[in-house]
Amino acid sequence: MNRVTAEITRNNMFNENDRLLLALSGGKDSYVLLDIIARIHDPKLIGVITIIEGIPGYNRVSNISWIIEKTRKLGIELHVVPFKSYVGYTLEELVLRARELGINVSPCTFCGILRRRIMNHYALMYGYDCVLTAHNLDDEVQTILADLMRGDLARFIQLHPLSKPLSKYFVKRVKPLRRIYEYEITAYAYATGFEFQEVDCPYITHAPTLRAKLREYLHEIEGRSPGTLLKMLNWYDKTVRTLLENKALTYPTKELPQCPLCGSPMAFGRRYCMLCELLLKLKLPVKYLGTRKPLSSPKHQ
Repeated sequence: MNRVTAEITRNNMFNENDRLLLALSGGKDSYVLLDIIARIHDPKLIGVITIIEGIPGYNRVSNISWIIEKTRKLGIELHVVPFKSYVGYTLEELVLRARELGINVSPCTFCGILRRRIMNHYALMYGYDCVLTAHNLDDEVQTILADLMRGDLARFIQLHPLSKPLSKYFVKRVKPLRRIYEYEITAYAYATGFEFQEVDCPYITHAPTLRAKLREYLHEIEGRSPGTLLKMLNWYDKTVRTLLENKALTYPTKELPQCPLCGSPMAFGRRYCMLCELLLKLKLPVKYLGTRKPLSSPKHQ
């Protein structure tokens, strides 16, 4: 427990007066992130957002009951945002629509794009300085390898904590648990009384992504050679830090353009952002989300 707390305190990437929005899913990683950040940061400067995807058989409402209780106890502002209320469709509806039209898009693609969009949107709307996610060391190394295997240099660099947002409409993202092994987080959660009720998303089981496959592979390697994941992260951090400090990369400095349909930042050379492009492929209406207001008050009743 002491190492986990010390590691997070030593490597945090936010200031003591920053307003922090914690993106929590309800699992053990979320529990540890909230527990520690609430200890080292003023709860009045903390907000929590939890997102309901809308997946049959995956009861997210029960998973977040402890979030509702703990944020109420600490007086922390809570935002509960269903996909349905934000974009008009549940994840299940988007996936079924894609299958009906013969469009081969992974459920995780829909989910990842929407989750990132919602987190950033609420952080902008309520004036938070940083979005904190509960990605651990295992998660971080999986992402690094996935970006390498896809040959996605831009995302490989953008993952690093020293990289700068490419748009004034992107809120800085921080991963306080990125140097903490998943097993350490599990031990911390168990020792502090977390009730483990986690159920894997059915889409991961039925349609495993590259990340899911890398997860199993890395677990096997770490088991045979303990410390491998931390060595990989240290190599990544040193490599990218050197490239950025020495300006060895042609790093984009221009402000990203905005999507003409929803107002969100999008990559250069694209006609629309990825979310709007997916909705258009599915022949679904696109809402302007650039100035969207929440459907209900985020504060506790």
